[in-house]
Amino acid sequence: MFKLNFKIALRNIWKNKTSSLINISGLAIGLAACLLLLLYVAYEWNFDGQTFDPSNTYKVLINNVDANKKITNTWQASTNAIAPLFKSEYPEVNAAARIDGAGMKLIANGRKSLKRTACFADPDILNIFDYNFTAGDAKSAMVAPNSIIITESTAKDLFGTTDVLNRSVHFDDKIDLKITGVIKDLPKNTSVFFDFLMPWSLDEALTPWIKTPSWGNFNYNTVVRMNPGTDPEKFNLGIKGFMHRHNQYADGQLMIFPLNKLHLYDTFLNGASIGGKIEQLRLFMGLAIGILLIACINFMNMATAKSEKRAKEVGIKKTIGATRSSLISQFLMESLVLTLLSAVLAIVLIELCIPVFNNLLDTSLKINYSNIAIWLSLFVVVLLTGLISGSYPAFYLSSFNPVQILRKRTFRSGLISINLRQVLVVGQFCFAIILIISTIVIYKQIQFIKNRPIGYDINTLVQMPQEGELYGKFDLLKERLLRSGAVTSLYQSSGTIANHTSSFSGMEWKGSTEADKSIDFSQIAATYDFIQTTGLKLIAGRDFSKNFASDSAALLLNATAVKLMNLADPIGQPVMYHGNKFTVVGVFQDFIQDAPGSKESPLVVAFTKGWGGVVTMRLNTANTVAENLATIEKVVKDINPAYPVELTFVDQLYAAKLKAQRVLAILSNLFGGLAIFISCLGLFGLAAYNAEQRTKEIGVRKILGASVSSLMQLLSFSFLKMVGFAIIISVPIATYLMNNWLKGFDFHTNVSWIIILGTALGTLAIALLTVSFQAYKAANANPVDALKYE
Repeated sequence: MFKLNFKIALRNIWKNKTSSLINISGLAIGLAACLLLLLYVAYEWNFDGQTFDPSNTYKVLINNVDANKKITNTWQASTNAIAPLFKSEYPEVNAAARIDGAGMKLIANGRKSLKRTACFADPDILNIFDYNFTAGDAKSAMVAPNSIIITESTAKDLFGTTDVLNRSVHFDDKIDLKITGVIKDLPKNTSVFFDFLMPWSLDEALTPWIKTPSWGNFNYNTVVRMNPGTDPEKFNLGIKGFMHRHNQYADGQLMIFPLNKLHLYDTFLNGASIGGKIEQLRLFMGLAIGILLIACINFMNMATAKSEKRAKEVGIKKTIGATRSSLISQFLMESLVLTLLSAVLAIVLIELCIPVFNNLLDTSLKINYSNIAIWLSLFVVVLLTGLISGSYPAFYLSSFNPVQILRKRTFRSGLISINLRQVLVVGQFCFAIILIISTIVIYKQIQFIKNRPIGYDINTLVQMPQEGELYGKFDLLKERLLRSGAVTSLYQSSGTIANHTSSFSGMEWKGSTEADKSIDFSQIAATYDFIQTTGLKLIAGRDFSKNFASDSAALLLNATAVKLMNLADPIGQPVMYHGNKFTVVGVFQDFIQDAPGSKESPLVVAFTKGWGGVVTMRLNTANTVAENLATIEKVVKDINPAYPVELTFVDQLYAAKLKAQRVLAILSNLFGGLAIFISCLGLFGLAAYNAEQRTKEIGVRKILGASVSSLMQLLSFSFLKMVGFAIIISVPIATYLMNNWLKGFDFHTNVSWIIILGTALGTLAIALLTVSFQAYKAANANPVDALKYE
């Protein structure tokens, strides 16, 4: 029976080439889109899953509280004092590691040097994260302070081979380290990413002040592995006052949160997670299922549309003794064969699209064909798709009454099939219209926040890391660069102006209260010419200047900070900044430092010569950009020869802020377009069969004098009516969903009537173009061909 049904399925697919092609291509595109989206969902879902015990691995977070003990925000970063004390005071803690992400650092072997992502951590990190060692022993790899663990790609780039155990490398042009381990490259979906890992003891040796436990410096990450069976809620209650117990001035409340959930649930309110990226992931899962359902609906519609052609076949088989179950199995077999062919085509499409997909989203998606779970998942998806798409046609066609069929009584009088088909088409276009509106609103919001005034002159602003000799020779660098004519001004700072880099609390000013000490301020430590170089707009006061000796203890405030501090006349006001007396010398207009769609936080820019890290320069517009960059590179290389010169345009850093919205826009645009295409593909097929079923009716109407335009209107109206119903249903749903999405931004656009009207007219136009070809073809046919055999 199986072999017979398989042969019949292949014959029917070959016999109905047009409908089979529509079904196979539609299902293939739907499956490919669905599987691509599910690959991305799995990639995000498995973020930080590379640990020995994911269910018991947590990150230590800090809830900042005000004077009324109300939680104002939650920090993912923590201090360097927590991990050692956790390990000694709480038996529930199996392992605890401080992690210092050092950024891009220089590593060399005497012949070749390169910059890669560096990380310092306690040796316990190897008891928490499951790194795949290809050389070396995890138990001893981080025991010696001058040891280093590197990834395979770093070893290959540096030495040309992975056989590098016990070789030496020179780190940051300061110290020689011995390679004690080589591990497989880390996946991109991890928050603790590095190309080489060094022990915390080396971090302390290179930066002595790190040895001192700090309760106010939140520049590190703390990850713990708890013993199985530990109740995290009970543990959180026990560590709530941990910081204050060890330091009377530290009021932050500690809590542990599952590491593998933090990427998706990273938005907190009152110390509790209220969501985050998981909403976007749910959207993509819905998008994947929706596109696949649209493809399945196409199959159902095409199969039921062909019912009259298959009716005689069913009637004859029933007359000669075929049971309904055998007919159902035949039609399901036909559906499964079509789905299998679609799955093969879908895999080809996925392999062609994955490189482009990875490039667009900066991911590393791939299908591991050696993984049995992949094949089982694919089998389940194909089986479910085949059964879902073929179930209704199978049960519907097998229910035909043979007596009515063989007497040639019209079967189209059954209203259920017609109504269900209409419902399915309406459902298809509802989903597609929601996607179109969502895509347009997302694009409009991205443009809205992209076009927000940044607050400073972002053009021709370039920055580079302050490394090696550039720390101690900044004045020399500044003098030479200004003399070269490549830049008009520059300054050094603790961080980039393009991103939030550091925060602090405890600032005091005239009229401040005890509660004000808990207010978090963003901070940048900078030198002379900060305002001049950035192009920030001064509201009051002046920039840092060498002409004022008192500027060694001066600071600038943004407008939000002045408002929050309630300073009527801020210039000249004394403030206590990190326990030292500073004077406000200038107030500048707010600029975008955090996410472009959020409100600006209060910012303090303090004059501090010894706290560097980034050199920011304003290029001279009298020269070409290439000339300026070449000159800067020559000057910097002369002063700091051991390091490569890395110049980054600030506008590129700013553009990176829109990455999350860009991913959403790309996926919604791409898969929204596919949803429309698949819907129109089904509509094209339905229009073809509708015209074929009404061939004789069209012939009679033409003989009686009907015009081509009237016949086209007759054939097209029913489909346009369904699309019209879809518009009426989907517009309120899309408006509600997108208004809720926009509420997540402090600054946002709106869902305008122009978007709704444009979407409605555009969808109707696409549907009309889709069905008009078949309508014109049928209306323009010779009526003699339709009636000569009657």
